[in-house]
Amino acid sequence: MIFSMTHLAQEAKQAASQIASLSSEHKNKTLLDMSARLRADTKLIINANEKDIEFAERNNLSDAMIDRLMLNKQRIEDIAVAIEQISIQDDPVGKTKHSYQLDNGLEVKKVSIPLGVIAMIYESRPNVTADAAALCFKAGNSVILRGGKEAIYSNIAIGNALHSALKLNGIATAAISIVTDPDRKHMAELLNLNHLVDLIIPRGGESLIRYVSENSRIPVIQHYKGVCHCYIDKDADIDQAMDILVNGKVQRPGVCNALETLLIHKEIVEQFIPRIVETLELHKVKVHACKETLDYFTDAKLATDKDYHAEYLNLEIAVKSVDNLIDAVEHIRHYGSNHTEVIVTQNQQSADFFVQHTDSSVVMVNASSRFSDGGQLGLGAEIGISTSKLHAYGPMGADALTTERFIVVGQGQIRS
Repeated sequence: MIFSMTHLAQEAKQAASQIASLSSEHKNKTLLDMSARLRADTKLIINANEKDIEFAERNNLSDAMIDRLMLNKQRIEDIAVAIEQISIQDDPVGKTKHSYQLDNGLEVKKVSIPLGVIAMIYESRPNVTADAAALCFKAGNSVILRGGKEAIYSNIAIGNALHSALKLNGIATAAISIVTDPDRKHMAELLNLNHLVDLIIPRGGESLIRYVSENSRIPVIQHYKGVCHCYIDKDADIDQAMDILVNGKVQRPGVCNALETLLIHKEIVEQFIPRIVETLELHKVKVHACKETLDYFTDAKLATDKDYHAEYLNLEIAVKSVDNLIDAVEHIRHYGSNHTEVIVTQNQQSADFFVQHTDSSVVMVNASSRFSDGGQLGLGAEIGISTSKLHAYGPMGADALTTERFIVVGQGQIRS
């Protein structure tokens, strides 16, 4: 059978009307069944994932890409738990956001409703298949999931598990539509189906985001690269700063909330850098240092302007001494990507200034950048981290996948 993106989108749009009318209880039961089905199909999903890993290794994909691609029993369990967490959240649909009465007696309410049909275009991360499906479903939307060719077997296996749960609950499988042919021509077609699809969310490398943003006739929520900064203030707790730096850079360097640039107040450079040299070497972190800090490291390279713009997604970091807090903020404004910024300080005024003057979607005070994640921030999971302000900013959960409409109730009023 020849794959048709238009036909897939037509079926997704038809399914969207069914999902929008489901009760909270029906949606939540279906989500729990999705979670159970994923656990039951763990072996099948891992077997499919092994095919994708073999493809990745044959094609010399980066270690960071393979890490994002890899599924094991624990990661599948984490996906199942995330869906369970989504199921117990309040239903984001049908909430009255504002309610007031006009002088003419009209009762006005703004009520949340589903967006309709959402298309996810993403690379490498098969967990996005389940996370995006569950979040869109919770918010009453149907979803088209177009993953990359490097994860095609994993995505289909996860999709099959989710479809089993939909069938069990009498819901059209087109509610969660998996694009089984990753040919780029189908993505180009999808981006022009503005009469069928209401929103596009791309998640992946910067080139993918730019391609989608520049070629889509459908509104796009952008998730650009994560150039995340950590600023160590002169009033920082040094032990705390060490822990936050190591966790942010080393725990999982191939993700968008990993640290990429370390900024250090010049007054504590002599105190702090010798503490981190051995630790970074132990973890085999490659360092790009400014001229003021270069000599502290045994094998660092002089940082360039390109390094401060870089999203390394690897065991690699840029290090820079700054004159003061204002200098740190100015550096972030110039080189940042509106993703996540961290300040480590025991000075409340410095923390407040950093929060007020840093425009990124997530700002951390004395906490690791790795908490910039929907699951960690109580959303159950995330469909992405928006770095554009319309209509969502930061980690996006189910609530961000709704919009609002006016409901006006009168007693026969007419306008004069």
